[in-house]
Amino acid sequence: MLDATIIYNPLAGPTNLKATVEEVGRFWQRQGWRVTIQPTQRAGHAVELAQSAAAAGHRLVLASGGDGTLGEVASGLVGSETIMAPLPTGTGNSFAKELRLPRPGPLNPDGLLEASKALAAGRVQRMDVGKAETGRHWLLWASVGVDSFLVERIEPRSKFAKMLGPLGYVGEGLPSIVLFPGMWASVEVDGRLYEDDYLMVTISNCRLFAGGELMLNPQAVLDDGLFEVWFFRGRETLRIFQYLVDVALGRHLNHPEIQMVSGRQVTIHTRPPIPVHKDGDPSGKTPFSCNLLPGALRILAPNTAPAGLFSWPGEPLL
Repeated sequence: MLDATIIYNPLAGPTNLKATVEEVGRFWQRQGWRVTIQPTQRAGHAVELAQSAAAAGHRLVLASGGDGTLGEVASGLVGSETIMAPLPTGTGNSFAKELRLPRPGPLNPDGLLEASKALAAGRVQRMDVGKAETGRHWLLWASVGVDSFLVERIEPRSKFAKMLGPLGYVGEGLPSIVLFPGMWASVEVDGRLYEDDYLMVTISNCRLFAGGELMLNPQAVLDDGLFEVWFFRGRETLRIFQYLVDVALGRHLNHPEIQMVSGRQVTIHTRPPIPVHKDGDPSGKTPFSCNLLPGALRILAPNTAPAGLFSWPGEPLL
C-alpha cells in the first residue's frame, strides 16, 4: 500500500473543510492509499508538512487550499520524487482553473470528490517552478505593480470577503487603486534590459491570471523551461482597467503598450520600491530576483487538463 498525505488549510475558502477533507481521505483510501491528514497551523507550515511527507517516502501529497497553499506545498516538494495533487478549496483557485479541475461551491458541494476522481484518472507530469532569491518557490506568477500593491493592502482577507469570491476581492481592492504611486522599473531578463514606466510587470509560469479569470497566454506550456514576462506600460493608474478589458478580449497579444518576452532569470528594480506578490501572497518589496527551475516539481494533472498544457505525455499515477 502506498502512502499519501493530505495537507489542508483550515482557513482557505468560505467553509469549514475538516469533514469534507476526511471524506476525500476515505476516497483515496478506497483507491488503495494509506492516507494521513495534516491541517496547517500557520503561514509556512505547509512547506514543513510537505517536506516531512517527502522525507517519509510518501508518493503523493494532496494540497487542499488556495493558490498560496499550493505554492507552499510545492516549495516543500521541489526536487523530490513526491507528487503534488491540487485540491481546490481557496477563493480564486487559479491553478485548478488552469487544469479545468472541478471545484467545490454552493452549487457543487461534491466538488472535492469530483476533483479527486479526475486526479485519480490523470497523469503524472513535470512542471517548471519559479525560485526567488530568498529561496521561496512559486508555481504560477510573481508580479510587481498595481496587482501586488493591492495584494499587500488587502491580504489576509476576511471570511466575509472570501464568501463573496472575486466580487469581494474587487470590492476591497478598488478603493486602494487610486493610491498606487506608479513606478519606473528596470527589468533584466536573461541579460536583456527593459526600462520604462510600468503599471505592472508579471512573471508568468502558466496561462491564466487574476485568480484564473483572465487568459494571459493561451499558448503557455507548463514544462517548456521558460517564464513569460509581461510588461504593461503606463503611469495613469486607471489605465489598468483598459488593459484588463484588452486581456479579456484577447487584444493584448498585439497591443503596442503590452510586451511579452521569455526567459529563465529575471531581476526587477523599481522607483519607488513596490510590493511583490507570488501566487497571490504578499512577498516583500523590490528589488526582486528569481530564476526558473525546469521540471522541478512532479504534479498529478487531472484528466480534465486542456490539450497542449504539457509538452510531454506524462505517466500514470499507479
